[in-house]
Amino acid sequence: MARRTTDWPSVRAREPAQRDRERHTTAGDWGLLLIRLAFGLFLAAHGSQKLFGFFGGPGLTATGKGFADLGYHPGKLFAVIGGLSELLGGLGLLVGLLTPLAAAAVVGVMINAMVTVTAAHGFWDEDGGVEYNVAICVVALGLAALGPGRLAVDRLFRWGDGGWPEAAVALGLGGIGAAIALSL
Repeated sequence: MARRTTDWPSVRAREPAQRDRERHTTAGDWGLLLIRLAFGLFLAAHGSQKLFGFFGGPGLTATGKGFADLGYHPGKLFAVIGGLSELLGGLGLLVGLLTPLAAAAVVGVMINAMVTVTAAHGFWDEDGGVEYNVAICVVALGLAALGPGRLAVDRLFRWGDGGWPEAAVALGLGGIGAAIALSL
């Protein structure tokens, strides 16, 4: 006996429209790509400033000294961790690859930045506050929750659609990583 729901015209009429949407990118997909490109490039560039001195950055030795001055010991090791978190997290967001993990890397490094540097200066970025770091965290978590869109490598994987579990992974791993770094 055939299932009755497949016999209804309204159900059959929706099926081609759904298949059509699944084959074509939407304005939302392009919007997510734009967000990923901007934030991914900015974060990757920021990480390469720390690690390699690109784009007028201080490079690893000076960044390591700065991390040591903040109480991270050994400073150079934490500079590598922070720089790689920004570089690889940014690149992951950029191409939409392992988006929940890329978001976790970004969230972790931003929590550390907030706790050790910007929180003492209040909220507004112009005063050196947490505004910018919070915005980056929100974008990273939003991308984990929404998914990177169809114009991403993650479209091939189950987590590519985003959701609560993906956002929880990003926040949870980012928070745990930040807590470990802050406790050492």
